[in-house]
Amino acid sequence: MKISIVSKSGKVLADNFELDGNADAVTILDLKKAYHKLNKKATPERQRWTFGKKALDEDDKSLASYKVFDKAQLTFKDLGPQIGWKTVFLIEYAGPLFIYPFFYGFGHLVYGTEPVVKNQAQEIAYAMLMFHFFKRELETLFVHRFSHGTMPFFNVFKNSFHYWILSGVLVAWHVFRPNAVPEGSEMFRAACVGIFMFGQVSNFMTHWTLRSLRKPGSKERKIPYGYGFDLVSCPNYFFETVSWFAVLLLTQSWAVLVFFVFAVGQMYIWAVKKHKNYIKEFKYYPKGRTAMFPFIA
Repeated sequence: MKISIVSKSGKVLADNFELDGNADAVTILDLKKAYHKLNKKATPERQRWTFGKKALDEDDKSLASYKVFDKAQLTFKDLGPQIGWKTVFLIEYAGPLFIYPFFYGFGHLVYGTEPVVKNQAQEIAYAMLMFHFFKRELETLFVHRFSHGTMPFFNVFKNSFHYWILSGVLVAWHVFRPNAVPEGSEMFRAACVGIFMFGQVSNFMTHWTLRSLRKPGSKERKIPYGYGFDLVSCPNYFFETVSWFAVLLLTQSWAVLVFFVFAVGQMYIWAVKKHKNYIKEFKYYPKGRTAMFPFIA
C-alpha cells in the first residue's frame, strides 16, 4: 500500500510512500521502522503519527484498525531526542538524595551559623525524607513496569524541577535550618512516624499489585483489585499523600506545605484521568470506587 506523509504544518514529507503489505498486515511499528529507513534521525521512539485527529499510538495495531487504507494521508511529528522512563525516574529521585544530606550535614555553609544544632523532630524528618526517596529509587529499579519505553528528553528538566527544587532545595532549606521545626512531644513524633510508615508500606503494597497485573514486556491492561483498590482507583497516590501529610504534621513547615499542595494536586489530576480511563475501558469497572480519596473524590 502507498500513503502520503505530511508535517504538522502541512509540508509534504513523502508522497506515495510505499509500505510492504496491505492495511491489515502493516502495523504502526512497521510504519515507524519503514519511515526510519527514509529519515535516519527519526528513530521509532521519537515518531508520532496521526490520521486526522486520531493518534496512531499503539504499535501492535494495524493501520486498518485505525481506518488507514491505501492513499491515506498521515501526519508525522518528530518528538525529539528520547530517554527511557526508568532513567528519568532514577534521575528525578536521585536529586533529593544528594540535596538533603548537603543541607543536613553542611548547614553552616548554607545558613552561615556554626554549629547548626538539630532537634529530634528534624532528625526524624531527615530520616523520613531519605527513606521515601531511597524507596522510590528501589521501586523504579525492581518493582515498576513501564508501558511506555521512552519520553522526550526535555521532560527530564521539567519533571526534575518538581523533585529537585520543590521537594529538594525548598524543603531542605527550610526544614533543616536552625530552630525551624518544633520538637514536639515524644508521643507526637512517634505518631507522625507511625502515619508515615503506614503510608509508605501501603504505597509499596499497591505498587506491587500494579506490577503483578502485567507480565514483563506486556501492555495488557487489567482491573486492579485488593488492598486499597477496593475503595479508590489510585490508592498509590492516596497513600503517598498520607506519607507526606505525616512529614507536614511533624515539621509544620510552610515549605513542606507548598510541596504538599503541588504534589497532591498533581496526583489528583492524574488519578481522575486514570479513573475515567478505567471506566471507559472496562465495562464492568466497580462503581463504588472514587478516583483517589476514599468515599470523597
